[in-house]
This record gives sequence, structure tokens and C-alpha cells, in this order.
Amino acid sequence: MIPAEVWVLFMGYTVPMVFSPGPGNTVLATAGGRFGVRGTLPFWAGFELANVALCLLYGLGLGRALQGLSWLHGVLHWGGVVYLLYLAWGFFRSAAQQSGDRDTSLARLGFGEGLLTVALNPKIHSMIVVMFSQFLDPSGAMAAQTAQLTGAFLLVCVVCHFPWIYGGKLILGRFHSERALRIQGWVFGASMLAVAAYVALS
Repeated sequence: MIPAEVWVLFMGYTVPMVFSPGPGNTVLATAGGRFGVRGTLPFWAGFELANVALCLLYGLGLGRALQGLSWLHGVLHWGGVVYLLYLAWGFFRSAAQQSGDRDTSLARLGFGEGLLTVALNPKIHSMIVVMFSQFLDPSGAMAAQTAQLTGAFLLVCVVCHFPWIYGGKLILGRFHSERALRIQGWVFGASMLAVAAYVALS
């Protein structure tokens, strides 16, 4: 059983890390603004399932083997940049379409895109690796501790990600005119470009 003081430290680490702005939260907010909470559920489910998968991967020790592959971080880093550029292109394409031509291409932000957003985000990989390196007790049962920390991390993620989705819906979802949707497309696309530039230069 993980001691209470470890849980306090765990919360002090995970809540700010999960809630802070980043590529994942930016995409969650834009999806919430464009599709609402219900329309974002498939993407959100994929996002959180990928977090759980990474927790199990790193928590059960497989991450140590991957840490020895120095090129993996570069692949994740640049893969994330490419994916953010792909999202930006989708928003720009949506903004450029005429009303009669507008399609539902952005609805492709579904379950698979949620998985990819996490899988290609080096910040999330690093955060989970650090989390397990700090809060796993090597003398305890690793599987039980991994399960507890993964469950707690999932809870923190759901609680901290919901305000981003709902905030996007509340602030951006009020604007449904053709002009407003076009402006949103350009703003969201520019946001994705800015995040991609930040990730590329970091």
C-alpha cells in the first residue's frame, strides 16, 4: 500500500503537470470549442487510454529498456511536431472552405487521434517516466503500485482535462456563424502552429 505522504507528493506533482498548458490541452480545448463536450468524448477517451497505456508501459519497467534507445526521444519529438502541423493544416483547410463546401474533416479528431496525441507527446512521456521514478518503491510489489499510481493518474487526468474541454466549449462554442467558424479555424490553426514551433524549438 502506498503511504499517505507519497500520495500528497504525487498530487503535488501530477496536478500542475497535467493541468498546465501544452499541446495536449490545447487540442482538447480546441476540440471542445468546435465539437462540444459530447463531440469530444471519442478523442478524450483515446487520449486518456493512451495515458493509461504509457503508465503501464513505464510503470512495469518496459520503459527502462526504451530509455536506452536514445533515438526514441527524437522520433517522438519530431513526430509530435509533424502531427501538430497536420492538425493545423486541418483547421486551416476548414477555415478556407466555402459554406457549401464545408465538410466534417475536423470530426476525424476521434479515438485514434487521441491515442496519437499522447503517443507523440514527449512531455507526457517524460512526465510519466519521472512520476514512476519518484513514486514507485523498489522494495514493494511493482504491479500493485503501478496499478494504484495508474488509476490515480487517470483520475487526475480526467479531472484536469475536463476544464480545458468545457472551457473551450464555453468560450468558443458560442460562435456558430459561418464567419465565426472560419475565424476559429484560422485561430486554432495558428495555435497549433505556435505549439508546433514551441515543441520544435524546445
